[in-house]
Amino acid sequence: LLQDSSDDIEDVSLFDADDDLSRRSKKSKIRHPVASFFHLFFRVSAIVVYLLCELLTSSFIACMVTIILLLSCDFWAVKNVTGRLMVGLRWWNQVDDDGRSHWIFEARKVSAQGSKTSSEAESRIFWLGLITCPMIWVIFAFSALFSFKVKWLAVVVMGVVLQGANLYGYIRCKVGSRKNLTSMATSYLGKQFLRQTVAKEDQTAS
Repeated sequence: LLQDSSDDIEDVSLFDADDDLSRRSKKSKIRHPVASFFHLFFRVSAIVVYLLCELLTSSFIACMVTIILLLSCDFWAVKNVTGRLMVGLRWWNQVDDDGRSHWIFEARKVSAQGSKTSSEAESRIFWLGLITCPMIWVIFAFSALFSFKVKWLAVVVMGVVLQGANLYGYIRCKVGSRKNLTSMATSYLGKQFLRQTVAKEDQTAS
């Protein structure tokens, strides 16, 4: 792993879109099926339990404890295992001898032959799960707030915080810094705007 605490981080494509076509079939294979399974299992299970808990049991405490345990297991597994195996990224916090806290963001260095240990299928599973589930918890948070389900706010906030922390950490591993994150977002929006403009001009011309 190549260690870097700020900007100079190895660029890792979110969906491995830059791989050569000749290696596409090889990249489509899931090389770590157990890690891929548990990457989705805990977070999806927490969402399912939240949706069905009132139908399964009348005990709020049992539901809350179950969901928090699933969210905690998900946070640990994604942060320490699945990110490293599936996309070659890792982040953590360490305290130096002076007592200062440092956030470390790492990306696996590509070998001289340009090969990666992660596959396109695993990369898609990792990022789709990492991005989609926090968005669902944000929806749950607004739903609990507007429906005055105050007792569930602590649970949904826990889901947003734990899964949002992993999302932020891995995005930092990917883009390197907030400056790079802003540049990537600006570039993406610019490409989308240009694509829509060209499409409208083609429709007008036809």
